[in-house]
Amino acid sequence: MDHLWTPWRYAYVSAADGAERQGVPRDLAAWPGEHHCVFCNLMAAVEYAEQHGTPTEEAERAAGIIVRAEHNFLCLNAYPYASGHVMVVPYVHGSSLSALDTRVTHEMMDIARQTESLFNELYTPHGMNFGLNLGKAAGAGIAGHLHLHALPRWIGDTNFMTTVGETRVLPESLQITWKRMRESHAWQSWHSGRNLR
Repeated sequence: MDHLWTPWRYAYVSAADGAERQGVPRDLAAWPGEHHCVFCNLMAAVEYAEQHGTPTEEAERAAGIIVRAEHNFLCLNAYPYASGHVMVVPYVHGSSLSALDTRVTHEMMDIARQTESLFNELYTPHGMNFGLNLGKAAGAGIAGHLHLHALPRWIGDTNFMTTVGETRVLPESLQITWKRMRESHAWQSWHSGRNLR
């Protein structure tokens, strides 16, 4: 049997448990708390920054948050498989899809649907991956807080650099991805008439 290695994910997987104040962006490090969860820390740091005078857009940029809806938020993956790799994350901390309120799961799928439109608008991909990894055995790096991965894919996007050089080539920085997604027609039109935070 052949093995498929993903060394570019090592930093993420090896830090998934036990890193100090994981998920707190450097620009939002003034938040004094610790929830022992990447996503809970991320949102707490954003909210703390806002409460202490940081403009919302600046706090969300630092956290890589594209949109905050009523029950979920969409954010960039800090360790992307490909440009455009985002995650739909419920605010509520929990590991089970079946335990979430249906309002949370319905909104999660609504955001996923809009993310499909976003990918088509910005990237014109050949395909897309949307998926949940529930539990460590299923590949969840953050097993305690359920999240839905979404990423555009292209034929040949796993190329020789990944295979031979153990290096991912991402043609777009996270800052550029964030800006393009925030300014996209897909999210601008979705905002109208929504209960957003």
